[in-house]
This record gives sequence, C-alpha cells and structure tokens, in this order.
Amino acid sequence: MTVPLAKQIIKTLLKKYPAPECALHHETPWQLLVATILSAQCTDKRVNMVTPALFKKFTSVKDFAEAAQEDVETAIHSTGFYRNKAKNIIACARALLERHNGKIPETLEELTALPGVGRKTGSVILGTAFGKAEGIVVDTHVMRLSKRMGFTRHTDAAKIEQDLMKTVDKKHWITFSHLLILHGRERCPARKPDCANCEIGQLCPRILH
Repeated sequence: MTVPLAKQIIKTLLKKYPAPECALHHETPWQLLVATILSAQCTDKRVNMVTPALFKKFTSVKDFAEAAQEDVETAIHSTGFYRNKAKNIIACARALLERHNGKIPETLEELTALPGVGRKTGSVILGTAFGKAEGIVVDTHVMRLSKRMGFTRHTDAAKIEQDLMKTVDKKHWITFSHLLILHGRERCPARKPDCANCEIGQLCPRILH
C-alpha cells in the first residue's frame, strides 16, 4: 500500500507532469535497451544526441551483433566508458539472437541474464517498453529524492529499491520513478535545489525541518 506521503507526492507531481515518461528517445524495445546501457554515467541528453546516428548506422539487433567493436566505440565515444558499453551492446545483441530470436524478453530474470543488463536496466525496459512493473528504477535522481523525502536511509540502490517497493503501491512503481526523475532534474538537483518554488515543498522533511 502506498504510504500517505508517497501517495500525496505522486498526486501533486502528476499535476505538474501529467504524462511522465522515459526521457531516452527510442522507437523499439531494442533501441531503448541500447540507450539505457549508454546512459550509465552519462546524461540522457547526451545519449539522445548519439543514438540517432547510431541507429541509422546499425538498424537492427543483427547489425549490432555483427558489428566491429571499434565501429560501435566510435559511434558512442562521447557517452563515456565506450569500450565496455560497446562490448556489452554487441554481446547483448548476440545473446538475444541466440536465446530469444532477436526479441527482447519480457521478464526481469531473462533480461538480467543478458550481458550488460542489470536490474535497473531491466526495470526500465519492462516498465517503459512493456508497461510491466517488476521493480522501481533507482537512478541518481530517485536515490537523492527518496533520501530527501525520508523514504530511505540507505545509499545502496538495491536497498533503496526495496524500501520504495514497500512504500509505493505496485501500480505506481513505473510512474513514481518517472516523476522523481523529472522533478529531480527540474526542481531538486543535487546542488542548490529550488526549495522556494518546489511543488512538493510542503511535504518535504528537508524543508519542514
């Protein structure tokens, strides 16, 4: 059951962001998977600058599976950690062809068995591409706001997710993540949060205390 504070935050933020969605541009579940891998230690804005040319050059899972790693590295260089990301994307594409006929699986267990796909990435894919809530995406924004709002005291993403899954009703898991990410970017950044104009300031323990 959603605790009253979380419920009120969701209700309030939905007024500001009535249609919250993933900021990573994509047309297919595979493109979303690649974009999510690229987003590690990189801004969504930068990823969205890189992926149009990347997906034009490599148009399918098969294209990525057969790509030379150096070519993928060159295309994604500006996202950082490009060698490891390129290696994981190619390995993931090959695994999809071998195990799933090139299709993105729709369970967290199958997704996290793919190279380069952790629980966070798997939850992004399931929630955004398939509308399935199997977990709560905990990125840096969700982590920061969850601590500021008093939902968790942990710093480990897995433990924060467990706290949030007990705090927020499962039907809100996908929306909750999107809302906190949007609010974290726009109103509550790590440095100098705009508390004076915060839509949920009247609910925030950081401000009230």
